[in-house]
Amino acid sequence: MGERIGIIGAGRVGGALGRAWAALGHDVRFGARRPRAGQAADRVGVAEAARFGDVLVLATPWPAAKDALAACGGLAGKILIDCTNPLVMGPEGLALALGHATSGGEQVAAWAAGAATFKTLNHVGFESMGGALFAAARPCQFVAGDDAAAKPRVMALVEALGFQAIDAGPLRAARLLEPLALLWIEAARSQGRTSAFALLRR
Repeated sequence: MGERIGIIGAGRVGGALGRAWAALGHDVRFGARRPRAGQAADRVGVAEAARFGDVLVLATPWPAAKDALAACGGLAGKILIDCTNPLVMGPEGLALALGHATSGGEQVAAWAAGAATFKTLNHVGFESMGGALFAAARPCQFVAGDDAAAKPRVMALVEALGFQAIDAGPLRAARLLEPLALLWIEAARSQGRTSAFALLRR
């Protein structure tokens, strides 16, 4: 049985994830800040997408994340997948706005009171989210979150996209996954955006 998924932020990341999960049989709604009359039935307002989804996906730019979550209304009982990265432009280029003692994922959890928040799908390009097929190895996505009962549902959604889902432990592990995303961004500049990390075992 498919999940009911509300995508908060229908840009390239949210669009790629939503289309991929819809193709796999999940029921998806895209939440837009200003829905337009006559648009597709799966394009609704942010609050409506949040009410619809048992699983919500936060896929906005970091500066928009707090307001987007506030527009969702009550989030108690929801599973929230946080795909954002707290990126800012610093004197030496792209950098993290948060780190070491906390993370964007933990800040999102504080803004989304009552939701079971997970950090994942933040350290790969949107180009690989519609079916992560690589010849050399199966790419991985780490999943960090505190709710042990909800985590298998998140892991299953990640696996369905073609990734090896790896349990990274509690949400505080987002402090490691967000710098990993910055490493992916730096590598993508020279290696191309269709690259991904893989975990190999012997």
